[in-house]
Amino acid sequence: MRVCRELGRWRVTKIQRFDSSHRMSRAVAHGDTLYVSGLTADDLTEDVRGQTIQILAKIDKYLAMGGSDKSRLLSANIWLSDIAAFDQMNAVWDAWVDRANPPARATVESRLAGERYLVEIMVTAARDPS
Repeated sequence: MRVCRELGRWRVTKIQRFDSSHRMSRAVAHGDTLYVSGLTADDLTEDVRGQTIQILAKIDKYLAMGGSDKSRLLSANIWLSDIAAFDQMNAVWDAWVDRANPPARATVESRLAGERYLVEIMVTAARDPS
């Protein structure tokens, strides 16, 4: 727990961690913010479209676990192993994202953890602290 000074008084701010291992947590909630780690697909035989669908389903799961949803996304970072797949990824993203509440977003080309990883996505969202 953390103690924060707010408007002249002290309050305790709880930190919640979801799906944690010795190395990392898949998501961390602190106050009214939820941080979802960089997520990748489980089925790496899929193309960029298929991997993006898998990742966005995982994001929905972690947003729900943390008391949020895609309408409350603040930011998204997307890494593609080949920027030529930008349109393929965007087609899936555009069908998923809340068009009335799109997050700030960056997409870059990057070498990922292995050759078969084609997409990685990390998001931050607002949430109602509990």
